[in-house]
Amino acid sequence: MNHSEIVSFLWGVADLIRDTFKRGKYQDVILPLTVLRRLDCVLAATKERVLKRQAELKGKGLQDLDAQLRCASGFAFYNNSRYDFEKLLADAPHLAANLRNYIAGFSPNMREVLERFDFDNTISKLDEAGLLFQVLERFKNVDLHPDKVDNPTMGTIFEELIRKFNEALNENPGEHFTPRDVVHLMVDLMLAGDEGRIRRKGIVCTVYDPCCGSGGMLMITKEHITTGWRRNGDIIRPPINPDAEIHLFGQEVNPETWAVSKSDLFMKDPTGRDADNIAYGSVLSNDRHAGRSFDYLIANPPYGKDWKRDEDAVRAEHERGASGRFAPGLPRISDGQLLFLLHMLAHMKEPKEGGSRIAIIMNGSPLFTGDGGSGESEIRRYILENDLLEALIALPEQLFYNTGIATYVWLLTNRKAPERRGKVQLIDASGFWVPMRKSLGDKRREIPPERAQDILKILADFRDGDTRRITKDEKEEEVVVSRIFPTTHFGYRKITVERPLRLNFQATTDRIARLEEEKGFQNLAQSKKKGAAGEKERAEGRRLQDAIRAFLRGLPDTLFKDRTEFEPVLDAAARKANLKLSAPVRKAILSALSERDETAAICRDKDGNPEPDPVLRDTERVPLPEGDDPADADGVPASVRAFFDREVRPHVPDACIDTTKRDPKDGRVGLIGYEINFNRYFYRYTPPRPIEEIEADIRAIGQDIVRMLAEVTGTNAA
Repeated sequence: MNHSEIVSFLWGVADLIRDTFKRGKYQDVILPLTVLRRLDCVLAATKERVLKRQAELKGKGLQDLDAQLRCASGFAFYNNSRYDFEKLLADAPHLAANLRNYIAGFSPNMREVLERFDFDNTISKLDEAGLLFQVLERFKNVDLHPDKVDNPTMGTIFEELIRKFNEALNENPGEHFTPRDVVHLMVDLMLAGDEGRIRRKGIVCTVYDPCCGSGGMLMITKEHITTGWRRNGDIIRPPINPDAEIHLFGQEVNPETWAVSKSDLFMKDPTGRDADNIAYGSVLSNDRHAGRSFDYLIANPPYGKDWKRDEDAVRAEHERGASGRFAPGLPRISDGQLLFLLHMLAHMKEPKEGGSRIAIIMNGSPLFTGDGGSGESEIRRYILENDLLEALIALPEQLFYNTGIATYVWLLTNRKAPERRGKVQLIDASGFWVPMRKSLGDKRREIPPERAQDILKILADFRDGDTRRITKDEKEEEVVVSRIFPTTHFGYRKITVERPLRLNFQATTDRIARLEEEKGFQNLAQSKKKGAAGEKERAEGRRLQDAIRAFLRGLPDTLFKDRTEFEPVLDAAARKANLKLSAPVRKAILSALSERDETAAICRDKDGNPEPDPVLRDTERVPLPEGDDPADADGVPASVRAFFDREVRPHVPDACIDTTKRDPKDGRVGLIGYEINFNRYFYRYTPPRPIEEIEADIRAIGQDIVRMLAEVTGTNAA
């Protein structure tokens, strides 16, 4: 059977257990038994040798047999139970007890893996339902021996099963499983340009995935380097260096997928080294590889998933500043994608140690979410100002199994080639796809090897304005697929533009009535006291309100266009009425009796400075210049002053820049922000159809309607 047939066969267990287990719990049965069956087949050839060696060593009185039994099994794990799947089924009445004995016979490192499945409860449930024998027999009938199912195929089987479980649970598409065509492309992008480095004799490379799921990205990276890219037995691309020593590292928060990843690596690597490097737990709050750096880092973090469970630890580490991973900034709590990217940046090797390369796939949100000064913008600022972003590649939609959203591969490195320094390449590969013969959930498209190779060529050529012929809406057209910009192109300085407050004042009936809506006036008739004291205070407040209304009605209805002229009139009338106006009440009266008036005099504070009008307040984004940008005595950069004089002052001569709002890092006026509006750089204008064509279509539709009505009514169309 090929891998699809095996997956269908194993998934068929659902027909046996559907009355006992809910659809979302199928994985509790299928996944651990798939792992157990694979382990059973892998260890079959050396099972007797392990049992014989155990008997010999125990006969000599030895107790610590772990190392010797590993050696006997040929792997970093073993099973010293006398049972296997055949013998378990031969003793049906005691199947549950014997199965537990079989699981307990695994070496401690493999038992730790199996315990993550919490399989003991599942055994009890299957046994109580009378299903344990049938289910185990079905698994016994599938041969998962390495001679029949090689390691890459077995990895695909695990991931296909996990994909099906996720679909049953309707889980986040990027949380566990990335389509293989996407993984192959990401691995190639991550290794691009490093072939010479990897081919060096005696090379040792470390690869890390902080949210490794079932380990597919790590394993495919190792395969690309040491065995090549194979598809259905055919070699798509030969290995880069079969003799390279590749060490894999990862961390995973989901216990079941962690167990699959670790068990799979134990079977693929007889030394057990890679499996030992797969840690369990949330990488955001508990970095199990802290202090270690890696040559290559690759990940598909969950999209749009909050980080509330890790919030306390993440914020505490952010407060530590440069000594922590999250110093540049924190994204909003609802989406933690950029936290994974910061974590990966913190695990890069220093350039003097050879540097690192990162490939991470995320949705569009990290490109532009967050205004200047926000956590997201500050993270982008850190990446671009430190010249870490090498390229962004837009992938086709409908690539993932549970969503059709657009995704982008971020390619980062701290050892850019000289010609790439200070620049970022944007590649629009959204048209590089072919339709799948059969859709898998929302996945209707895939990136074939030849299109992936073309993407790598575009990256390597590094040409601004590079084009390709793309089929869109059944039409083939030549489109730009590569743009190159300086890192500062994505930055801006956000300034606040103020206009002076201009008010007129008049004691009309309508304006006096507006006083009732002012909080400062309403508070006069309120009290925090209780009982008689409170009622007395409220009564006094109401009397004061009546007195204020009366004295305002006695004011002249003259229209004042200067506050400095109206205030003496107001204060004089209050004194005459023996009223002492508190600051909140006076402010409420001025607010009620005023209206904005462009022809009025500017309102000024006690120091004579113009007061800003919050209603007319606006912001402008000033593009960052490529070169030096000196600031004047007020801290306003030259680029900002030039922009303001050119774009703002001609339209609003009385506007000014708020010099109090400054960037906390460089101290200059305006908050620096960064965003990458990817689609803007590849937008293609499509002119509307000529009006004559549209009119002709409308007439044709009208004629069709008349004809159909005539057929219904049996009359002749005119």
